[in-house]
Amino acid sequence: MPLPVVAVVGRPNVGKSTLFNKLIGQRLSIVEDTPGVTRDRIYSKCEWGEHTFMLVDTGGIEPKEDDKLLTLMRQQAELAITHADVIIFVTDLRSGVTANDYAVAEMLQKSGKPVVLAVNKCDALGEPPMELYEFYNLGIGEPYPISSVHGHGTGDMLDAVIEQFPDTDLEDYPEEDIRVAVIGKPNAGKSSLINRIAGEERVIVSDVAGTTRDATDTVVTRGEQRYVFIDTAGIRRKSKITERVEHFSVLRAYMAVDRADVCIIMIDGTEGFTEQDSKVAGYAHEQGKACIVAVNKWDAVEKTDKTMQEYKAKLEQDLSFMSYVPFLFISAKTGQRVEKLFDLIRQVHEQNCMRISTGMLNDVLAYAVARVQPPSDKGRRLKIYYMTQASSKPPTFVMFVNRADLFHFSYQRYIENQIRTNFGLEGTPVRFIIRERDRKDD
Repeated sequence: MPLPVVAVVGRPNVGKSTLFNKLIGQRLSIVEDTPGVTRDRIYSKCEWGEHTFMLVDTGGIEPKEDDKLLTLMRQQAELAITHADVIIFVTDLRSGVTANDYAVAEMLQKSGKPVVLAVNKCDALGEPPMELYEFYNLGIGEPYPISSVHGHGTGDMLDAVIEQFPDTDLEDYPEEDIRVAVIGKPNAGKSSLINRIAGEERVIVSDVAGTTRDATDTVVTRGEQRYVFIDTAGIRRKSKITERVEHFSVLRAYMAVDRADVCIIMIDGTEGFTEQDSKVAGYAHEQGKACIVAVNKWDAVEKTDKTMQEYKAKLEQDLSFMSYVPFLFISAKTGQRVEKLFDLIRQVHEQNCMRISTGMLNDVLAYAVARVQPPSDKGRRLKIYYMTQASSKPPTFVMFVNRADLFHFSYQRYIENQIRTNFGLEGTPVRFIIRERDRKDD
C-alpha cells in the first residue's frame, strides 16, 4: 500500500520548513526569515509511533498575490494539496489570524481533505495562550499549539494527523503477488515495456519525455504467478524539473520503489549509462530492493559480436556499488528477451526473501575466517564470534564481534562475497549489522 502523504501548507514565513525539519529529524528544507525561500515541494519519509508517511513541505501560499514567483509557489502548494491524504495547516500565533489565513482556510475546505490546524510559535510551556482561541474562527477545527523550533506540541498534532489516515490495513494486492516498479530516466521506454508485457496499450507511449505523470499499476499473470507492474514517471535531475507537475511525479516514482518488491532499472541502450541512471539505481539500492538492470532499445544499437560483452563490462564498472545486479538486454518495441524478465524477476525476488539458517551461515563464516585472517591493529585482532540472519527483504545479517572498529569495510565485503558465493543472493543487496560484545570479555 502506498505511504500516506501529509502536506505542510500555510502562508509564507509561519515556520513550515522549520516544522518539516523538526519532524523528519534533519535539516532538509532551507530555513530563512525571508518569505518565499521554499519554492518547490520537498519531501521525506517521517515516522511517528508505528506509522510511516511521506511528509511534503511546500512554498508559502499567497492567495491574492500577483507576483510571478509567488504564483508558481501557490500552484506548487495547490498540487501538493490535491495529492495529499492529510494536510497540516500552519499558522503563526504572533501575527494572529490574517486575511490570507482565512483565504488559505477557504481553499483547504474546498479541497475536501482532512486538515489539522497547527498554531506555531507557542514557545512557552504550560497553559496555551489566550490568543490561541482566535484561530477557531478559521472554521478548520481545533487548533494545536506547537513550537516548530523546540518541538513542543508536535506529538499531539501528529496523533491528530494519524487519526485522519486512510485505512492502510487493507492491502491492495495479495501478499504472494510480486510488485515490480519500472524506474528510470524519462523516455527510456518504461511505458512501452508495460504495454508489451500487458499485450495492450495500458499506458500512454510518446516520444515526448515525461508523458507518464503518475505511477500506474498493471496486473499480469504468467503461469500461477501474478505480477503487479508499476509504471512510474521518469526521474529527472532536479535542475531539469521545470514543469510544476513533474515535482510530484518524482515523489510518486520514489514511493513506487518503496511499494515494490523488485525494481527494473531501465537504461536507454542508445544513450548509455548516465549520472541520473546511477541516482535512480542508488535509490532502489538504498531501499534494499531486489533489482534488475534492463538495457532497452537494444534493437536500435549498432552491434558487433563483442558489443554486448563490452556494454556489460562498462555497466559493471558504472554500477560497481551494485555488483550483485543482473543485466538483461531487451527491446520493448520488438519484444526481444522481454519474456525472460519474468524468470529473472521471480529469481531475484526469491533471493531478496531468502532465509539462511544460523548453522549454515557459521559454517561459511568459519571457512572464510580460516582462509583469510581477520584484520588486526596494535596487536588486537578482530574476532567474529558468530553471525545470524536478522531479517529478509533485503537479507540482513547480524555479526557479533569483539571490536567493531577493527571490522574494516574491505573485510565486510570479503565476508559478503563468501556468503554470495555459497548462497547466491543474486539481484539483492545484503546488509550487515555489527554488534560489539563487552570489550572487557575480550
